[in-house]
Amino acid sequence: MSIPVSNRSVGEVFTREQQNRGQFLTRQDRWDELATEMATADAARKVAPNGTPVADLLAYGARSDVIQAVEHALAEDVPANASSLTDGVNGLEEVLKDHPGDAMLTAVVALTHIDVGWAWRGTGWDSIVPRLNRERCAAHFDRAADLLAPFTDEIHSSPFLMAARCALFAGRRIKNARIADEYERLIDLAPGNQRHMRAMGTQLLPRWFGSYEELELEARRTASRTQGIWGAGGYTWVYFDAIAMDEEACARVDVGFFVDGLRDIIKARPEQEMVNLLAAYCAVALRNGMGLDEGADFVRAQICSNDRWLIRDHMTEIHPLIWAHAADGFDNNARITSPSRFAARGRADALHVIAHLFRDEIGRGLRVTFTPDGPRVEA
Repeated sequence: MSIPVSNRSVGEVFTREQQNRGQFLTRQDRWDELATEMATADAARKVAPNGTPVADLLAYGARSDVIQAVEHALAEDVPANASSLTDGVNGLEEVLKDHPGDAMLTAVVALTHIDVGWAWRGTGWDSIVPRLNRERCAAHFDRAADLLAPFTDEIHSSPFLMAARCALFAGRRIKNARIADEYERLIDLAPGNQRHMRAMGTQLLPRWFGSYEELELEARRTASRTQGIWGAGGYTWVYFDAIAMDEEACARVDVGFFVDGLRDIIKARPEQEMVNLLAAYCAVALRNGMGLDEGADFVRAQICSNDRWLIRDHMTEIHPLIWAHAADGFDNNARITSPSRFAARGRADALHVIAHLFRDEIGRGLRVTFTPDGPRVEA
């Protein structure tokens, strides 16, 4: 079997360039330039080839040094009052004193607090997270909310600022805010960004702030509102992460609607990053929960079987990092100690899945070669 492996796709290269740009401007104290470039990209709805907003990429690069320093300090079990846990965030807070009223830079600092809060808390259930960690997480989310509070008018017209506001929901409730309504506003501002739909689906699970009935309703409403872009894909995106982590949600999902959405997503975005994402989701991420619930298993099996047509009909190359993230359930807070080993694991998972799909052909001594037009089987 022969299949190209893309370790640096066009989308990944562009993403890294924009993150590096944000990091560079921060290190050079060129905050005015950073704010201008973020505001321009946000207003123009400029996105990377994989759909990630450029403003988000610049903002992540701008805060990456601080986040990595905190994550490293926590991994080393430094004392809770160690300067390495606070100096970076305090430094960014000082920047705001020189740029009062700048919404973009304020959001960068707010997102830094949110990221640091997640670093303290981790992704475990509350019952296993130490009290100190929960308290530190809550304090950072509270500070992020205070920072964003003065920018209500700007938030409702900016996808970047609205996304930052919605990110607060993962750690705290906002008074008088209905989460589904807030996410609807965000999705309407940037309907081509599937990440917002995925985040809404997760937040609407009963373990967070919603119910299974509200999740189903919002998935259908989102599909209707974004039909011109995604077809039925809006339904699929809202349920995408939710059914991978919640057995009851998985058992309840409309399988036919979900699969129609998978097909419509590929029609709308046929690039290989998307093909790999959906194939890895079906073949790896969604299978992780097999065996936990009989009703959910029945649904999982039906959805997982779609890896066959995704790979056979649409795949031309492997993107290892996507497959590696799928094995972790697309956990954005997963700590990657060795990017090369991480990518190698993803490549191995992808090759295993593909070899299994073509096991009959390979067993008959045929050669499977992936070409720009798709897989070719020959003697």
